[in-house]
Amino acid sequence: MMQTDRATARKGRDFIARHGETVFNAARRLQGDHPHTPLTRAGFAQADEIGRALRDLLGARPALTLWASPTGRALQTLAVIAEHLELDWHAAGTDPRLSEIGMGSWGGRYYADVVGEVGPVVTAEGLLRPAADGEDYRQIATRVGGWLADTDADAGDRLVISHGISSRVLRGMMTGAHDHPEWGAPIAAGLPQGSLVLVANGAESIAHLGTGHAPA
Repeated sequence: MMQTDRATARKGRDFIARHGETVFNAARRLQGDHPHTPLTRAGFAQADEIGRALRDLLGARPALTLWASPTGRALQTLAVIAEHLELDWHAAGTDPRLSEIGMGSWGGRYYADVVGEVGPVVTAEGLLRPAADGEDYRQIATRVGGWLADTDADAGDRLVISHGISSRVLRGMMTGAHDHPEWGAPIAAGLPQGSLVLVANGAESIAHLGTGHAPA
């Protein structure tokens, strides 16, 4: 995949958050692009932590464009954060291109059962191995790259609520990371659930380190 210099594409800052823990995460099920797996109490607490961190950084009612994956867990996380910021959750934009990696027939199954059949599905880097009938990292890069291109004109700062794997590719593209030697797409470092990063001028910093599952 050709590397894209995104450092000059956006004129504002991007806060990229990974949603809080879900019932699938707690049960150690492969979640993938499942449309709605509710947050656990720990997941809501992690969303609260992101909200407090952003409130400390930006204050109340900041000029912030809101974006989220359309999955229930991302929207629940956003609802909690928006309450902390005193922003209107209904004003958020959603886009399926921000959704998590599609796990095909592995989706919803227990990690242990899939591992028993095919071997390890989480690499040493905390990346999910693509399922034979699922989505690969080049496909993720294509869709999140399309979202980036379509939203380059967003004015000012924005908050994006996404997922563990898809946000790693999104962040990798935004920071000009090199393509992964095996998966052929730019992939940033993994972070626990409930984490928040700031991307500005093509550089990333951690705004809040979450306490959830890490990294997948």
